[in-house]
Amino acid sequence: VFSFVFAVLVIRSSQHTDIYSDFSKVFGVIKGTKVGLLVDVSHLSYGPRLLDFQKNLLCLIDEQLCYKKELYCLSFSTEISPLWESPKTINVHVLHEARQWVQELEPGRGCNLLKAFRHVLPMRELNSLVLIVGSCPDQSLEILCDYAQQCTLGRKVQIHTVTYDCSNPAVLKNLAEAVRGRYHCYSSQGEVGDKGERQRLHAGYFELRVKINFVKTCKTFASTAPSSFFPKPPKHKAPLVIQTPGILAKTSADWLKTYGLKAKKLDLYQVLAPNAFSPVEDFVPILKKTVSSTLHEKVMMQFEWCDGTVKNIHVDLPVLYNYQKVLAKMVRIYEKRIDWLSVASRRIWGSVCERRVVVLVDISVTNSTYISHIQHCLRLLLEEQMSNKDCFNIIAMLRDCTVEVDFKDKDKHKSQGLYLLTTGIPDQETVSRGSPLMFLSLCLAAHNQCLCG
Repeated sequence: VFSFVFAVLVIRSSQHTDIYSDFSKVFGVIKGTKVGLLVDVSHLSYGPRLLDFQKNLLCLIDEQLCYKKELYCLSFSTEISPLWESPKTINVHVLHEARQWVQELEPGRGCNLLKAFRHVLPMRELNSLVLIVGSCPDQSLEILCDYAQQCTLGRKVQIHTVTYDCSNPAVLKNLAEAVRGRYHCYSSQGEVGDKGERQRLHAGYFELRVKINFVKTCKTFASTAPSSFFPKPPKHKAPLVIQTPGILAKTSADWLKTYGLKAKKLDLYQVLAPNAFSPVEDFVPILKKTVSSTLHEKVMMQFEWCDGTVKNIHVDLPVLYNYQKVLAKMVRIYEKRIDWLSVASRRIWGSVCERRVVVLVDISVTNSTYISHIQHCLRLLLEEQMSNKDCFNIIAMLRDCTVEVDFKDKDKHKSQGLYLLTTGIPDQETVSRGSPLMFLSLCLAAHNQCLCG
């Protein structure tokens, strides 16, 4: 393990050094194998500034782009100027043309980024887009984001945005965040406005240093009792700080009844239904025969419906674009819900929604080493989720014992929950089923997960 971690550390250290090389510092590290290079020339002027920019682009080609599989080059200002009609497979001839294209770049006026997007984003063979911009785009952030999101929907396209001596990089930084791409800021004055790439490598480098130190510690104290590796959680002996839940706890199933796509009428079939029509077939007396409706392909298309039938639908693009925007908002709502479920006691126990709760805690000999962390799990539960319950009970159990829980007066309570916190497989193969009103939650925690509790 030590040798493996050390080898990985050496590799990551070399990357850490590489990011500080002159030209990686200019454009960052380019991901992807089939790259589209979009270069804004509106910020350039004849003289040393243009020559320095061309020098940096040539080094980008020689240091990074030459190792890719395919390349596409385009410069833009008010108009676009592509080097080729389609992406080219990398070879000596293609690289020579790319270098010559860089040397022939000339300053322009205006930054029509949308026009460049319209030309390049439909190229589905590209999996990476490098956008080098030196001035604020002519279009608004909302327009650029909408178009980029529409074109990349369902595709894995890495958009790498670089601001080069840009006086107002905020729009492009927000664009990179909106399309979940990467952002790099370069200034010839030696100031880097966004250090995301370096921070990521710093974090990875630091993480590996921590891991290698941990491996050394483990080797040194291998004969020490396991409990010495697991310090007690903070404030372990402090009094409980009871919190009143700010929102009404709901199971994810109940939450989806309010915020799910069907509840919000955002199911795809619900959106298409107003403009969906079944094929018609009827007898026409004048023609004396049965006639089927025909499909005008420029107006409508056939689409398999949820019930297995085929319908003729008309796709209203403005409605579809608005649907995409609403879906993006719903994704953010779902992410907030996931984040809420992933912190503190909810990460261990989930959302405890029942009014009457019984908690079973496995305190077998195999768990004695981790008892302080099991106590911490219970502490979080008591502090954050139990103050609004009608009644609850906590039962400590041994793994080789049979535990029978009897919910008395179960019909008088709307909901009841049984929660089991354990770190291993029970000796019994079956668990008896109780009332349908009772909810059983199995909190199966590995030893390393207890540390996070």
